[in-house]
Amino acid sequence: MTSAATNLSQRLAGRRAFITGAASGLGLACAEILAREGWQLVLTDVDASRLDLVASSFLRDGARVAAVACDVRDAAAMTQLVDSAVATLGGIDLAINCAGVALAGAFHHSTAEEWQWIFDINVHGIANSCRPVIRHMGRGKGGLIINIASVAAVTTSANMSAYNASKAAVVAFSESLMQEYADYGVQVMVAMPGFFKTRLIESARGDDKTLKAAGRLIENSGVSAEDVAEQMLAAASRGDSHFIYPRAYRTYWRLKRLMPQYFQKLLPRLVQSHKKR
Repeated sequence: MTSAATNLSQRLAGRRAFITGAASGLGLACAEILAREGWQLVLTDVDASRLDLVASSFLRDGARVAAVACDVRDAAAMTQLVDSAVATLGGIDLAINCAGVALAGAFHHSTAEEWQWIFDINVHGIANSCRPVIRHMGRGKGGLIINIASVAAVTTSANMSAYNASKAAVVAFSESLMQEYADYGVQVMVAMPGFFKTRLIESARGDDKTLKAAGRLIENSGVSAEDVAEQMLAAASRGDSHFIYPRAYRTYWRLKRLMPQYFQKLLPRLVQSHKKR
């Protein structure tokens, strides 16, 4: 048993979780940790075949899991899925919104359709999950929502404008929910992880040069999805509102908040230092 999941289980005794983007990466890592702790899981992902494989693996191990393929862009389908999960489990104690995509390249080469695509998934997709989840949590004993943004919301480097903007929107959206629903017993945490090993590049769009550079940073990060999931769930169990990992990125976050103009001048050097690692 992991300390992160154990502490979270003590806080959320119902142990019922809903996770988007659960077929791989951070969503899958969170599901694996919670399953070992005996949580009941409802998992969703747009990749139906991969989700089926994940669900079969969980069931073979004796986990209590239901998996339903769904596109987070479909608000009606997401509402129906959450309502069904609540009816089956008797409620939702934890929702983790991991579904996301990336768009890379110079802004002037991007299209309005590409911006619509990334915001529909990264921003509207999270809202489509939070809306029905909060309705149910607000009627009962509250709960916990974890929205996955990225440190890209802070380190807004060149050639990633759409991705950076979408993740910054997730931070602002999550902070608004913190204010709006705290009195209903709903805790919201926004996670801003840095580079870690994930399948994000497989579904990403944009120019090959930028995507390959990002892929190298992901592969050379030395950080696994399991590392991020463990630390993130531990932070959530403590009641943290913001999660940034690895810890070095917290310095960037504080520096940008205190000295934004200086940080903008410093950022190109920080980006180059990461590329050389």
